[in-house]
Amino acid sequence: MVSPMSKSRIGIVGTGRMGANMARRLKDQGYPVTAVFDAFPKIAAELAAELGCTAAATLAEVTAAADVILTVVTDDEAMRGIFLAGDDSLLAGAEGKVFINCATVSPAVHEEVDTACRQAGATALEACMASSIPQARDGTLYLMVGGTAETFGKVEGILKDLSSSLRHVGGTGQAAKVKALVNMVMNINTAGLAEGLGLGAALGLDLAMLKEVFSQTGANSRVLVTDGDDMIAREHDCYFSAAHAAKDSGIANELAASAGVNTPLSLATEAQYHRMVELGLGELDKSGVAELTFPGRTAH
Repeated sequence: MVSPMSKSRIGIVGTGRMGANMARRLKDQGYPVTAVFDAFPKIAAELAAELGCTAAATLAEVTAAADVILTVVTDDEAMRGIFLAGDDSLLAGAEGKVFINCATVSPAVHEEVDTACRQAGATALEACMASSIPQARDGTLYLMVGGTAETFGKVEGILKDLSSSLRHVGGTGQAAKVKALVNMVMNINTAGLAEGLGLGAALGLDLAMLKEVFSQTGANSRVLVTDGDDMIAREHDCYFSAAHAAKDSGIANELAASAGVNTPLSLATEAQYHRMVELGLGELDKSGVAELTFPGRTAH
């Protein structure tokens, strides 16, 4: 069944590589992308020129121009800024609008935004992404969605056109919790792989052979496929930054602390990614954690 809002006017807030590629994907799928906004107006203007839409000067202009607004921002502060700030807000004139919030932020902030949206007569979903930039462009995101079943049903068609795997995992805040755990485990695996390959290099082992053995044993992981060669070759073009890894591990560790659960591996991993930020390496891909573990590299 076609979703009742499947071809609604779309606005995008946050036009970095993820947000821009989601906008391109929706445009290709026949959605009217009407307005884009970014904290850096030049980025929004370039995307607007490409898509033939408006580069909104204010958040309120995006809401006015769209029925469904997707947001892809960096952190809790940015999320509060676009919804809860006094001077300019997405919630100005938001009655009847649907917001799909795709950033990895704390569950508490998703709950704050959901409450504010309902008070403004709007509805919100969190659509947490366990994927990267290429998947945003070709519509193969893995999306975990939190919010009411009714709101999910309204925009399910849009979400399906962005994803190859789509799961409604529960009410507001639930998807953010699942995403925090996904990234917690992914970051631990990434840091662990960097240590294993780094130690292998220090021991003089053939790293291609070591990777193959890892892949055939209990040392195998998804990050071995995505990050192993990049760690060896020192190719850390950014798909998921070390700074974001630090932030996301921090979200998981805060949840663990509030639940009274001990997470020593995750705490150590968060510390590694914060170390990258301290060394000015925060905008490298998360695979750059290998710069802290391989012998002879600049950061130790």
